[in-house]
Amino acid sequence: MVWLMAAMALWLFATSLMVMIMSVCFILSASVVWWYATSIQFVFDEEYLLVKSGPFKSKIPYQGITKIAPTTAEFTGYQISTADKGLELFYQTPAQGSVKMLPQDKWAFLSELTKRCPHVQIPQAQHFK
Repeated sequence: MVWLMAAMALWLFATSLMVMIMSVCFILSASVVWWYATSIQFVFDEEYLLVKSGPFKSKIPYQGITKIAPTTAEFTGYQISTADKGLELFYQTPAQGSVKMLPQDKWAFLSELTKRCPHVQIPQAQHFK
């Protein structure tokens, strides 16, 4: 009888421990996703565009930027935004090649980018909405 009671207590402890571990894992992963989604920033530095979101950062040199275009594709490049009407910035790199983004003010972002990167190819303005 003692062994049976010990086995039941051990089973209940293991079950509650699993629930606690799963709860902690859920809270941690939800926190990382929230941090990633709410901390998107675009910083214009002297030599590069810094795109950061959560723990991820990309330094994109201005001389490597080739083109920026409107996009409605859901999965492109280093997905910094899941918005369906954003911008896709193409740049020269062996790993990624493009980043999809949605700045709060697209026109101000495009204006600042053309000042710092005059060789960038930008399609006609009527395509940006």
